[in-house]
Amino acid sequence: MQQIFMALFAGCLVGLIFAFLKLPLPAPPVLPGIMGIFGVYMGGLIYQQYISALL
Repeated sequence: MQQIFMALFAGCLVGLIFAFLKLPLPAPPVLPGIMGIFGVYMGGLIYQQYISALL
């Protein structure tokens, strides 16, 4: 749980810095970004469940 809060804090800090410097946010559009993160997570699960079992 602490890792989640640290990641959230780091993300907020980066967002504040980028906004202060008037730079575009270093993040993809919301839905495609969420789907990309979900895809990475699912790929890791598939590897753990199926591919690593074969090796």
